[in-house]
Amino acid sequence: MLRRLRGFGRFWYDFIVGDDWRLALTVAVALGATVVVNQLTDATVWWIVVAAVVAVLPMSIFRATRNNS
Repeated sequence: MLRRLRGFGRFWYDFIVGDDWRLALTVAVALGATVVVNQLTDATVWWIVVAAVVAVLPMSIFRATRNNS
């Protein structure tokens, strides 16, 4: 049973974090910020996650292509 739980955890870690933990962390922080801002204001805040991904994705792509050269 413990082996199956460990495998399940490894699957989700690899699925969510994948190759770049910085991108996963940024998305998690952006989702948290979106929830907080949504609770504090009546503003539309869906753009926070989009802006975070747009800001971090080029850096992630640059690091991935630089490391594979």
